[in-house]
Amino acid sequence: MTEKLFYQDSHLGEFEAEVISCEPFSDASGKKTPKLWAAELDRTAFFPEGGGQYADTGILGGVRVVDVQEKGEHVLHLLEGPLEPGSHVTGTIDWEERFMKMQQHSGEHIVSGLVHSWFGYNNVGFHLGSEDCTMDFDGELSKEQLAGIEREANRAVWKNLEIQTLYPSKDELDGMEYRSKIEIEGQVRIIVVPGYDVCACCAPHVSRTGEIGLIKLTRVQRYKGGARVTMLCGVRALEDYAVKQEQAGEISALLCAKENEIAESVRHLKEESDSLKYELGEKEKKLIAAKADMIPKDGKPVCIFTDDVEGDSMRLFMNLVLEAGHGVCAIFHGNESDGYRYVIGSREQDGRQINMRDFVKEFNAAFDGRGGGKPEMVQGTARGSEDEMRAWILEKAGEA
Repeated sequence: MTEKLFYQDSHLGEFEAEVISCEPFSDASGKKTPKLWAAELDRTAFFPEGGGQYADTGILGGVRVVDVQEKGEHVLHLLEGPLEPGSHVTGTIDWEERFMKMQQHSGEHIVSGLVHSWFGYNNVGFHLGSEDCTMDFDGELSKEQLAGIEREANRAVWKNLEIQTLYPSKDELDGMEYRSKIEIEGQVRIIVVPGYDVCACCAPHVSRTGEIGLIKLTRVQRYKGGARVTMLCGVRALEDYAVKQEQAGEISALLCAKENEIAESVRHLKEESDSLKYELGEKEKKLIAAKADMIPKDGKPVCIFTDDVEGDSMRLFMNLVLEAGHGVCAIFHGNESDGYRYVIGSREQDGRQINMRDFVKEFNAAFDGRGGGKPEMVQGTARGSEDEMRAWILEKAGEA
């Protein structure tokens, strides 16, 4: 049984302990993991993964701790090297990471408590990730509702409330209202943020709400019939603000606009861009129509390799040629080294029409192609020389 110092003092970053055992680590299936050792101590301040919070890391007896897992009353420290059983070691937690996680988790309790008291929604999922943390609620939340929650959550931070840890007896627990996502066996640990939340939790928290620093709710989206809220607290919120401030400054300089006016400037720029794209598209249509009009209207198969017509414009080009009375038209864009994209279509001519599906199967086989489509139009990619592909298209289309 390991004495769990993280429950006695969540701010304990260094401690002394005795190594009870240390063996090569085996996963749940019994398979040993190369280069990892599992050490059990008589006492530890390393928090194992649990309650949606990932495990602490750090140094133990000069060896790197990469993970911590709990098995019953035993806490196993996964190490990059072995420790001598019976030896006394010093453990040092990666404190900045631990404190950051406590900021996020304590902030989550405040937000979840407010959502529950204001709207009656339950937190049905919490994940503290490497970049942000998410909370899943069993009811939908609007952006306006989220803004209200964020303001009140930060008022809780500013009040610098003492976060309490309770270990109620069974009788006391039966008469207590508290949040919990799962059924808990044995002693229940209750975290109380006075006036905001009462919740069962196994993770370490900050001592006072002021240590959270700032609570920023960055996103809300519909998720499984409810809402998923993304949150940043403390140092993560500060880092996020620094990045966004730098980006806003760069955008401001590029647009020659004040930082608090860049959204309007970007909106205006987008409108100009959309207008120019439309004008360009209309001019491209006229250019393609002119190109199609230059092709002799003799009804013969047409094969065109182009540098300046691509994407959806290739289909437009092909259709204009077919509408001029040609039975087959193939448009290619690309080069021999990188390959070509193609669009090939057919129209009824003299009472017959080539099935493009059958046609393109032979073409793909001849030129390492991939693609398909409808009987009247196919598209895809191919590799080969321009001269060989043109000759193949014109010959096969002429034979058909």
